[in-house]
Amino acid sequence: MSSLDQQHLDHLDQLEAQSIYILREARVRLKRLGLLWSLGKDSNVLIWLCRKAFLGELPFPVAHLDTGLEFPESYEFRDRYTQEWGLNLIKDECPPIEMTDPTLPPGTRVAARKSLGLAAALEKYQFDGLITGIRRDEQATRAKERIFSPRGLDGSWQAANQPPEFWDQFTIERAPGTHMRVHPLLAWTELDVWRYIQREEIPLVPLYFAKDGKRFRSLGEIGITFPVDSNASTIEEIIEELENTRTPERAGRSMDHEAEDAFERLRTTGYL
Repeated sequence: MSSLDQQHLDHLDQLEAQSIYILREARVRLKRLGLLWSLGKDSNVLIWLCRKAFLGELPFPVAHLDTGLEFPESYEFRDRYTQEWGLNLIKDECPPIEMTDPTLPPGTRVAARKSLGLAAALEKYQFDGLITGIRRDEQATRAKERIFSPRGLDGSWQAANQPPEFWDQFTIERAPGTHMRVHPLLAWTELDVWRYIQREEIPLVPLYFAKDGKRFRSLGEIGITFPVDSNASTIEEIIEELENTRTPERAGRSMDHEAEDAFERLRTTGYL
């Protein structure tokens, strides 16, 4: 093994240990936890880490906020790995697009259905903590997040009201009428995620791998998520591609190109 490979492994070990520590802290401090499963690479890594943290099982339900617009390959993956990983799956349907804010751009309105679905899940299941797979490097608004982020019960978020987090000292106490978002992958990068997937041999939806010169870097709903040009059909080729590209990870997400403030408007009302 080269010194560079060893450096990557050491870095991944550190990220893994920190994420497992965060997950265990959340489990101890928040009694009604749920995990949001998008079916994408980041949340699959998150489930993998949870299984490591809790002796092969998830001691809380996994929620897929289902718009009915996922790709067929994503639904096939969900149904297979719900069984293989022994998940307690919540798959309630999100409210229709007519219930979303009509002032949002079209693609953003489709995504906003998940905000409404999340608010409904919070009310129905009374979660006091939700574990998500977001990362700071994925989108500029997410760079404002904390690992433990207080939210209103409806999911509302105030970027200016985030608690300080120094030296892995987290503020986990919740005020009345709030819940906590928990972000164990916040410090990971897209490359970290792919190197960890390679090392751990984590299964993925096949849409991430190139076919006919196209692949998805980010998975979402049909009609608002599109593939990017790529010939990377293996994990090794994807890692090499990412080491040499300047194309943003969410380049295939239509909502990211509709309006400058569209994503932040969604985030403040509960979007992931």
